[in-house]
Amino acid sequence: MVFKKLLGALGVGGPSVDTVLSNPSTYPGAPLTGQVNLVGGTQDAAIEHITLGLVTRMEVEGGGGDYSAVSDFLRIPVTGPMRLAAGQQLSIPFRIDMPWETPITTVYGQTLRGMVMGVRTELAIARAIDKGDLDAVHVHPLPIQQRILDAFAQLGFRFKSADLEYGQIYGVHQTLPFYQEIEYFPPQQYAAAGINEVELTFVTSPHQVEVVLEFDKRGGLFTQGHDTYGRYTVSHADADTTDWRQVVEGWVRQAVDRRKSAPGFGAPAGYGYGHPQQGHGHHGHYRRGHHGSGMGGAAMGVAGGLAAGYLAGEAIDEVGDAFEGFEE
Repeated sequence: MVFKKLLGALGVGGPSVDTVLSNPSTYPGAPLTGQVNLVGGTQDAAIEHITLGLVTRMEVEGGGGDYSAVSDFLRIPVTGPMRLAAGQQLSIPFRIDMPWETPITTVYGQTLRGMVMGVRTELAIARAIDKGDLDAVHVHPLPIQQRILDAFAQLGFRFKSADLEYGQIYGVHQTLPFYQEIEYFPPQQYAAAGINEVELTFVTSPHQVEVVLEFDKRGGLFTQGHDTYGRYTVSHADADTTDWRQVVEGWVRQAVDRRKSAPGFGAPAGYGYGHPQQGHGHHGHYRRGHHGSGMGGAAMGVAGGLAAGYLAGEAIDEVGDAFEGFEE
């Protein structure tokens, strides 16, 4: 990413900045490294600070309606006050430790439609701040997340869309101001049972993942549709020692079996369905807002079908284009 616009405070011949990622692919909890390359302009410059920000787009539910907002959800200082001589070339390494709750943006090597994320460099000189374009960042699932995504695909769920919702999930500890929703259309047997869609959320920590499932109920002619929620705790250590298809199928069957339960109530505690560490349900679960649209492709096996679902419909925008038109 090269800053093509120059700081007005310095006029023509100001310094330029080029941020280079060592590898744009990363994982929740993993490092993202690179270097910020500076080239001095035609005169010395007193740099106040250089800061990197992880930037994404989230949906906000407001009194005047829902809207999209850009969030710098993590800011990392690269350097404090320093002097850059005219024509001087300087390379400053950096490391960003991705938060464990960082949302997934890439699955099976394909961009998860609806998700955008990047690193933006902020250069401050003479009280003027220049924010550059975004360098795309691709966040891949952790093994435990991948196994659960695989299980949904194996069970015939079709990817619909994904987004980030501003807010907190009731009863779940979060460190970020938003949570990710990965939405699916159900296979026929669950659609016939009244499940309209399933929203999957991972809230990840170093040792475990809170898996939150929301089953959107379809109202009948004389009944009102409502949501059923389930919350389960799974361990990273169980990623390769568990039949995740059986576990996920158990979670979904719980929702179907409790179809007539009151709105806002999830499955009871103590149902593990073959999981070595039993998951637990949660009553009175609350989430803010539900967004996302578009059709996914039919599931044609784990990798091919789910990836096809991510890419079907609209073409994937470049990260910079995806943010175009949103306010800073």
